[in-house]
Amino acid sequence: MPARHSRLVHADVDDRLHRSLRGVREELDLPTGFPEEVLAEADTVAREVSVDPSVAGVADLRDLDFITIDPPGSTDLDQAIHMRRTPEGIALDYAIADLPAFVRPGGAIDNEARRRGQTLYAPDGRVPLHPERLSEDAASLLPDRDRRALVWRFLLAEDDATVLSSDLVPAVIRSRAQWTYSDAQTAIEDGSAPESLALLHWFGPARIALEAARGGASLGLPEVDIVRDGAGYHLELRSVAEVETWNAQVSLLAGMTAADMMLAGKVGVLRTMPPPAPDDVEAFRRQTILLGHAWEQDISYGEYLRRLPLDGAQPLAIREAAATLFRGAGYAPFDGAPPEDTVQAAIGAPYAHTTAPLRRLVDRWSLVVCRALAAGEDVPPWARESLAELPSLMSASGQLASRLTSMSLDRVEAAVLSTREGDVFEGTVIAERKDGVRVQLDEPPVVADAKGLTARPGERVHLRVVRADIDTGEVDLGSAP
Repeated sequence: MPARHSRLVHADVDDRLHRSLRGVREELDLPTGFPEEVLAEADTVAREVSVDPSVAGVADLRDLDFITIDPPGSTDLDQAIHMRRTPEGIALDYAIADLPAFVRPGGAIDNEARRRGQTLYAPDGRVPLHPERLSEDAASLLPDRDRRALVWRFLLAEDDATVLSSDLVPAVIRSRAQWTYSDAQTAIEDGSAPESLALLHWFGPARIALEAARGGASLGLPEVDIVRDGAGYHLELRSVAEVETWNAQVSLLAGMTAADMMLAGKVGVLRTMPPPAPDDVEAFRRQTILLGHAWEQDISYGEYLRRLPLDGAQPLAIREAAATLFRGAGYAPFDGAPPEDTVQAAIGAPYAHTTAPLRRLVDRWSLVVCRALAAGEDVPPWARESLAELPSLMSASGQLASRLTSMSLDRVEAAVLSTREGDVFEGTVIAERKDGVRVQLDEPPVVADAKGLTARPGERVHLRVVRADIDTGEVDLGSAP
């Protein structure tokens, strides 16, 4: 699916949207900066943490050609990869920013990060989890700079990408290039990609096949992005590039390995999700029949979604319904006996968040625990004793992030439609509501409720914009002949 976008072209609309987005920040009481003691500590540790392997006492992996793959303009780079063929199999080194080296337990940075929980992303700028001196500089895996990292080292079978061996080692690395997903996809397709990128073309499909075998699933929903540039804001509906999906499989592999390591060591924190209720599964199966893409009894949920066409009104409605099956994700800390349910149902395996420490609080604990277990050392008392605090901290920040995303998107969508009141648009019904339906417009890529309209998911409809309020983010759509 090619990207589709709708741009704001009226200066007064752009100004009103800026004011409305500032109002969202004020309503949610988002931080506006870091306390002085946090900034001072960040500056101190950025100067004191050594990137000389001989001084730091870590492995020197600067001879490996690590690369990063991220959205355009990213500067908080958590992960870098390096893959190569060896006589024993495919060697995969996955470097994660060694944020624990920069954060003093109980210090100013640590306390502020626990208060924030995660980096928050708003159309008018992000609210970082850590000071930019660390997250976008000293701790970020930026290209052409020596950086501290915790490196997952895998040896994979060349026939099916199963793990033959794994380890986690502290190291100093040096990334050679920062790739965007678009540029990486192009390089893979035209044959100009370096070995690490080229091998992603093998790794991704092989790991997806293993995911299918264990019952995991990925929705593959198109994403609506809010993009800000010199001309203002616009909405962009885009499909996830193949290389993005393949790169995500590297993160999944590290997360599953971390979970297995913590379960074996009887200490850590898992990311869990219960399986869907049988009644919900049957209701979803009936809906797929009504929408003309029946989910056969002998095909797994994940395999069904992988076979579903990417384009079309009915597949869009099916994926929207599928998203409701897997709910109730949470964090399960343990010290001793593991949680009763250790599996993340959508992945089909135990899993832990461990690959985004610059942007997510819990990952720092996962890395500290796994580093100790891999080295045969005791988990630091501060990490062990604070595991139980993580679910509430992450839940609070997750709810805040969800509200910020929803409120911001509502206001940008209203701004895009604010000069189009009375115009008629085509769209697809993606869900039924008690008082109407939820619709995905074709262009602009807006999702909104149409109250009083009766239609079934998957139906094509014509809708008129009745009202679009930038200040509240409310959009009213009515039926049109």
